[in-house]
Amino acid sequence: MSQRVPITVANGDGIGPEIMKATLQILEAAGARIDIETIEIGEAVYKRGHRTGIEPSAWDSLRRTKVFLKAPITTPQGGGFASLNVTVRKSMGLYANVRPCLSYHPFVRTKHPKMDLVIVRENEEDLYAGIEHRQTDEVVQCLKLISRPGCEKIARYAFEYARRNNRKKVTCFTKDNIMKMTDGLFHKTFDRVGALYPDIEKEHWIVDIGAAKLADTPETFDVMVMPNLYGDILSDVAAQISGSVGLAGSSNIGEHGAMFEAIHGSAPRRAGQNVANPSGLLLGGVMMLVHIDQGDVAERVHNAWLRTLEDGLHTYDIFDAGTSKRKVGTDEFAQAVVDRLGKEPESFKPVRYPKRGAEEAVRALAPLPRSKKALVGVDVFFDYSGGSASDLAGRLKPADGNGLTLSMITNRGVRVWPEGHAETSCTDHWRVRYRCSSGPEVTHAQIAALLTRLAGTGLDFIKTENLCTFDGEPGFSTGQGE
Repeated sequence: MSQRVPITVANGDGIGPEIMKATLQILEAAGARIDIETIEIGEAVYKRGHRTGIEPSAWDSLRRTKVFLKAPITTPQGGGFASLNVTVRKSMGLYANVRPCLSYHPFVRTKHPKMDLVIVRENEEDLYAGIEHRQTDEVVQCLKLISRPGCEKIARYAFEYARRNNRKKVTCFTKDNIMKMTDGLFHKTFDRVGALYPDIEKEHWIVDIGAAKLADTPETFDVMVMPNLYGDILSDVAAQISGSVGLAGSSNIGEHGAMFEAIHGSAPRRAGQNVANPSGLLLGGVMMLVHIDQGDVAERVHNAWLRTLEDGLHTYDIFDAGTSKRKVGTDEFAQAVVDRLGKEPESFKPVRYPKRGAEEAVRALAPLPRSKKALVGVDVFFDYSGGSASDLAGRLKPADGNGLTLSMITNRGVRVWPEGHAETSCTDHWRVRYRCSSGPEVTHAQIAALLTRLAGTGLDFIKTENLCTFDGEPGFSTGQGE
């Protein structure tokens, strides 16, 4: 028998304390070999002045146990409060968010009775890097950051998950027909990693039509991997069409820790009424047990939970007069699962979890040689509302010189000079591109001198982006219409 494992528990807000109590009651009755350390997170901590919703002392427990079972929290309304989930995921390096989404037909109503898929979502970067700026009176920006190491880690995790769990296919979702560089890197890395797994089927979908396919025929998917934003949205969609968001648990896995939770919120309007469904958090707890190599306990809990669903004991959110036998509250549902520990479902296939054992060595991708990087120009962004693109170009042209020449102006990515269209709607945010006119490369000194000349025009430049090639290939996008 394995040793007891320390875990950190947070009861959360709203319905959090009720569903955590129910979850721990079931885990402990099933014989979970855990020692619990409790920390406080969420609304009360925010209101004490900690803008991330977690006090510095709580990190000591998380660093010590490296296993976090977390109930949902409430973030106070108003600005200035950071997402606790994002903070924990990124601070602990929890790069993989794993959300199984399957139907429990005919005991939970769904239009997709054969659905059984897992979404593996990248957890640390993409638009969720949280780097935003207000640049003009009319325009704000959010930087979408995609890294090769981030893509490699999440793609590798998805394929390893598929192999460990006898899954047959991994599907990648991106929008690389539009975001050719960021989503393009994700897709290319998926292909490179996938080549190391010839036993697993691979496919790629553009995210919009892929999302439509997911909503229509989810049974065609198995394991799905995608960048952060798409994964956040589509994992909720998948959970809902499987029957109920309230039944979905998730894990957040990193190299130095893991967090387990339900995917739903704190539902403060339902707090204290003994009506909340603890199933999402409980199934997160099951994933935790597998992670800490207590698959025997995970099986007992999961099978007893399935048997409870089969027996028609349902909380209000999934209760249906045609299929349910009795509507029960949070406490009654938890007791019903405890009463069925040791029993297996009769309609569902009983769950079996293999021992994790030693992790197999994973063959690393061959490192790519460093590219030859060349600086060939610069984009300078302006806050300008004094006229048309032609007017702006006229004021900028005198700053040409020292090997850098104005070559293009765009507004919201669309070329508006030269040869723009009068119908194009423009804001006060302009990208002005300078390219090298004196040789194959530009120096930083040339760019600094250009900015000095631009300062003399009296125009308000707000940021720059260097234009580089990598092995001769442009590392920047063209203007739409260029």
